[in-house]
Amino acid sequence: MATDFSADIAAVQGISAVPRILEVICRSTGMGFAAVARVTEQRWICCAVRDEIAFGLVPGGELVLETTLCHEIRQSHEAVVIDNVAKDAAYCGHHTPAQYGFQSYISMPIVLSDGTFFGTLCAIDPRPTRLDTPQTVGMFKLFAELIATHLEAVDRVAASEATLLSERETSELREQFIAVLGHDLRNPLASIAAGAKILTKTDSKDTAGEILGLMQKSVARMSALIDNVLDFARGRLGGGIPLRRSPQSLAPVLTQVIAELRASSSGKKIETEFDLAQPVDCDAGRIAQLFSNLLGNSITHGTAATPVRVRATTKHGAFELSVANFGEPIPADAMERLFLPFHRMSAQDTHQGLGLGLYIASEIARAHDGTIDVTSSPEETRFTFRMPLR
Repeated sequence: MATDFSADIAAVQGISAVPRILEVICRSTGMGFAAVARVTEQRWICCAVRDEIAFGLVPGGELVLETTLCHEIRQSHEAVVIDNVAKDAAYCGHHTPAQYGFQSYISMPIVLSDGTFFGTLCAIDPRPTRLDTPQTVGMFKLFAELIATHLEAVDRVAASEATLLSERETSELREQFIAVLGHDLRNPLASIAAGAKILTKTDSKDTAGEILGLMQKSVARMSALIDNVLDFARGRLGGGIPLRRSPQSLAPVLTQVIAELRASSSGKKIETEFDLAQPVDCDAGRIAQLFSNLLGNSITHGTAATPVRVRATTKHGAFELSVANFGEPIPADAMERLFLPFHRMSAQDTHQGLGLGLYIASEIARAHDGTIDVTSSPEETRFTFRMPLR
């Protein structure tokens, strides 16, 4: 029975940047055909294509695997780049260029992080084209890695959904999840695609370095979104989020989080008051994550002119951490849903990622036998985390 690859085709089709990637490839190289292919031991399936030379393939179309160079790439996991078949000693007599009538060819393997070979990102043209340059090969490598990253994100998210959501919750959560994830992963993905397009047209090292820095930030944001999804999945399990606890001095941990958020929020003023005389038996990494979520939320919703106030103490047998900001009070109906997954305080809060930050913070608090309380008035909104000292 033949394997159905409709899910793989749909996954590639679901990457909004893929059409732009194929367009950039054709425009920057001058080639008339570019495609993303799923390649297995037996089959070559087109998942996405840009065809300006009437090659005739559409998504779902197939080539006989043994007639393609992708068959060899699957075995070697190495790219193949041919500027001019007629002058290439290795491929001038090869059956594939003769069968398909191309003179220039480039194909980059799409390999997932665990080493699994998914397929190839390839381009062909009946005319010779200069392809074997660091810029072109690097562009293909970046695009192939980008596609692999998105495919893995889709797989990991789908696995989390299937495993962790009960039948009664599946319908509602899936609709929210797909809508929000589709939006929030698409933005950094589009930024990376745009940056790569600019890189193909610039020779300036300063400009390239700046663009690469922005692209790296987009990749980090995608990674953080995926991590939040995985933490959401762990929180939905009966055991909750796992901890590695040990006695910790938390002042350096909190200080580092504050420094990171100051840097990423254009120097937002953050006032601190620490009275941490005792070590805290906790998972320091998870406490930092909880604090980062609370502090980031206050920075987002507080007014720009007033500082965010952070207070941390170890008194009366408890560790207490509070984060307060001045701004519009949280509406009463929103207060009831603050710590639910996929919740955003308003429909305009498109910068809040997946709407999982406060939910994950509450799960981390629960794992430490603690609580998070919130009060909100026209004067102040304050989140307070308390946990017992051990």
